[in-house]
Amino acid sequence: MKELRKIRACRTAVIAVISVLTMLLCACTVNVKTEKKKEAEKPEKSDELAIEVIHFEDEREDDPEEDDALLTEEEADETAEDDNDVPPLPIEPGEVALDPSWEFAEFSEINDGKAILYATEADRKGIVVGINAGHGTKGGMSVKTFCHPDKSPKVTGGSTAEGSIKAAAVSGGMTFRDGTTEASVALNEAQILKDRLLAKGYDVLMLRDDDDVQLDNIARTVIANNVASCIISLHWDGDGLDYDKGCFYISTPEPLKDMEPVKSHWEDHEELGSNLVKGLGNKGCKIYDNGKMTIDLTQTSYSTIPSVDVELGNAASDHSDAALSKLADGLTDGIDLYFASLQ
Repeated sequence: MKELRKIRACRTAVIAVISVLTMLLCACTVNVKTEKKKEAEKPEKSDELAIEVIHFEDEREDDPEEDDALLTEEEADETAEDDNDVPPLPIEPGEVALDPSWEFAEFSEINDGKAILYATEADRKGIVVGINAGHGTKGGMSVKTFCHPDKSPKVTGGSTAEGSIKAAAVSGGMTFRDGTTEASVALNEAQILKDRLLAKGYDVLMLRDDDDVQLDNIARTVIANNVASCIISLHWDGDGLDYDKGCFYISTPEPLKDMEPVKSHWEDHEELGSNLVKGLGNKGCKIYDNGKMTIDLTQTSYSTIPSVDVELGNAASDHSDAALSKLADGLTDGIDLYFASLQ
């Protein structure tokens, strides 16, 4: 009986040990399966992430439109200008003062005023036309400036006598037979011409845009040298005649063709002047003689860009709005002809 009890006790103990071992074995199996599952999942996620990143990079490389969308506004403007091959304005539109560091600026005596740069809203040509409405500077007659940058004497007469070293900084101009001043008519003509040119895609530098501008002839010329593509000065001749003799431009005197900056630019001056007269003739404006007269002018002597003084008649000329409009059409045609000849 005792032996039977011992056998039963041993069997119970063995069963208990087996149960414990079985439980431990099951726990280990579960842990191993869990770790294997985790290990199996890790590379799959990593591969998905790598594929997604590579796919994103490929899309960025193949989508130039998305790259363009990331350009700054300034870069986009520059890209557009490059595509159009039109040079930007040299400065921002608005008032333009004389920079004392500009070449020949030191010869100016009246320079507190401002020119005004207008930007076209049409398709830009990349050309800035400088328009100088002659005269219109209070006190200009009482101040003298050197006729030439080398301080040599004038080689012809005009509003200042031949042989003079200095001339009036800005002359007063003549008076039409009806009492209207040349300065006021020149300003009206300049403003009409400005509107014509802006409508055609030219930018315009108005060297006088009011009844009075405190810029002498040298200051106006130097500003144009640094901002404009050319400068056209508008005048009517004070010849004292009682009939309209017609339009002409002021040609360069032979002695000045050896003086800088005239030496380097006089041919451009002549080409611009001849095209302006041709344009005026095309629109039915009366042309004087062969369309030119030789006079030593301050503007020409200091110009480093194509530069011309055009005389649109005299004191007997019609200066009504209709007449000025016709002249503006002729000048615009001449400007078109000149810049077309450069292409």
